[in-house]
Amino acid sequence: MSDKIALSTWPTPLERVPRLAAALGLGEDDLWIKRDDLIGLGGGGNKVRKLEWTVGAALAAGADTLVTTGAAQSNHARLTAAAGARLGLDVVLVFPGTPDSAVNGSGNLVLDGLFGARVFWAGDSDPSTMADVTDEVCRRLRHDGARPFAIPFGGSSPLGARGYVDGGAELLSQLPDVEHVVVALGSGGTMAGLIGALGERRVLGVHCGAVAEPAVTVADLTTALTGRDIAPGSLRIRTDQVGAGYGVLHEPVLAAMRTAALTEGLVLDPVYSGRAMAGLIAAVRDGDIRPAQRSVLLHTGGLPGLFGHTETVHRTVDSLRSYGSERTPPHTSA
Repeated sequence: MSDKIALSTWPTPLERVPRLAAALGLGEDDLWIKRDDLIGLGGGGNKVRKLEWTVGAALAAGADTLVTTGAAQSNHARLTAAAGARLGLDVVLVFPGTPDSAVNGSGNLVLDGLFGARVFWAGDSDPSTMADVTDEVCRRLRHDGARPFAIPFGGSSPLGARGYVDGGAELLSQLPDVEHVVVALGSGGTMAGLIGALGERRVLGVHCGAVAEPAVTVADLTTALTGRDIAPGSLRIRTDQVGAGYGVLHEPVLAAMRTAALTEGLVLDPVYSGRAMAGLIAAVRDGDIRPAQRSVLLHTGGLPGLFGHTETVHRTVDSLRSYGSERTPPHTSA
C-alpha cells in the first residue's frame, strides 16, 4: 500500500504562451508552461509533489514533527511548513546563518512564520554539514519527547522524486507529443522524477548552483528511482546560468524574467524558474531547441522568494518607468 498522501488537486494547468514563444523565435504553438506554481498548498511550487510522498512516509512512521533544511529563502522549507500546518504536525526548519542574517524577515520567511514553523539557526555551518546539524536537531527533539522525521534538502530523495514521475505522466496526458521539458535543477529530485517518466533525452535541466555536481546528483537519484544505471554523461544539463553562484542574481536571468513578464504577465523567481527560462532562451539560441518542436517550461513556483531577494527587488523597482513627470503639472484652480 502506498504511503502517498494528497496535498493538492491535480492536474495543474498547461498553458500555451504564444507571445513568449514568438519573442524567443519559436512558433506560437511551440511553447507551453506547466503551471506547478499554481499548486494549491502554501503558495504553490514543485516541492508539493515530493512532499506528498515524503510526508506520507513521515505519517506512516508515526512522526509528529517534520524537520528539513535549506537556505533561509527555501521554497521547500516553506511548503514543508505549510504541509505540517495542514496535517497538524510541528515543523522545525534548519537554516544556515543567524536571525540577523535573514533579509528583514521577508519573502518565504514571512510564510514560514505564518505556518507556525520553528527555525533552528545553524550559524556558520558549512552547507556540506547541514545534514549533520539536522540529525542533531532530531536527536534533541527525541530527547524532548517528540517523534521527528527528517526530510532531505529540497525533498530530493528517490522517494520524493516519485512525485515527478507522477508529474511527468500528468504532463504526457496533457501534451503527448512534447519533445523538450525544461526544468530548474536545484537539489535534483524534480529532474530525476521527470526522467523517470519521460526519459533522459526529453528533459533539459538548468543548473542553479545548489549542488556541487549536478549531473552526478541527478544520475544517482534517477538510478535509485528507476533501477536503471543512469550515466551522468547521458543527461541534458546546462550549467551556463549559474553566474556568480546560487542565490546571486545573474543578468541573463533578470532579462529572462522581464521577457516572460512583458510578453505573458508570467512571474518567475531569480533563483529557479528564472534560471530555467534563461536556459530555455539559450537552448533556442544555440539550436538545442528548435521551432516546430513542442517544448514545455516547468514553472516550479518560488514567487514568495522573489520578495526576499534584495538585489532583484531593488533592480526591478529602480527600472519602473514614470509617466508624465517630464510634463508641466496640470493647472489646478485655487
